[in-house]
Amino acid sequence: MNYLAHIYLSGNDTELRIGNFIADSVRGKDFSMFPERIAQGIILHRHIDTFTDSHPTVKLSKDLIRSEYGHWSSVIVDIYYDHFLAAYWSDFHDEPLDSYVQQFYADLKNYYGVLPEKVQNFLPYMVDQNWLNSYATVEGISRIFHQMNHRTRNRSKMNFAPIELEKYYNEMERHFRDFFEDLQFHVKQQRLFLDQ
Repeated sequence: MNYLAHIYLSGNDTELRIGNFIADSVRGKDFSMFPERIAQGIILHRHIDTFTDSHPTVKLSKDLIRSEYGHWSSVIVDIYYDHFLAAYWSDFHDEPLDSYVQQFYADLKNYYGVLPEKVQNFLPYMVDQNWLNSYATVEGISRIFHQMNHRTRNRSKMNFAPIELEKYYNEMERHFRDFFEDLQFHVKQQRLFLDQ
């Protein structure tokens, strides 16, 4: 799953959300430099990734585009799934997406000092370009895919990924909904364990 899903799956716990969000920029298993709840968010992120990578429905989505994108398929499907979460946000959350993400941006600024340097560096661009809200449209994620393709020096060809999204849109949405139901149940169990 990509940024929006990780944040959403952390519930209304600000520090858990921040930890879940920054986890890809944190190496190793020593989280002692972070507040305890942020460290737990990092751990939760890794549980989510492990569950996602091994889920058979996610594999079905990857298989639809693997011939075009090879090992980049995992990253692309993560973003597709974030698109469905954003596009159908009202199915999952009562608060409008825009106000939800604006509050999260504000939380990141409040915790700026504990963010890894990599996150501090991209945060202004993320907020200015409103990455999280842009997931809700194919046009919005097209910009994200173009940026990611540029970062891979055009090796990933991710700039073409919106074509497959539109081609397999209904099937991918079904995959997302089936998988996300399982993921939410899994995360609920993990959060109960972290709260002990």
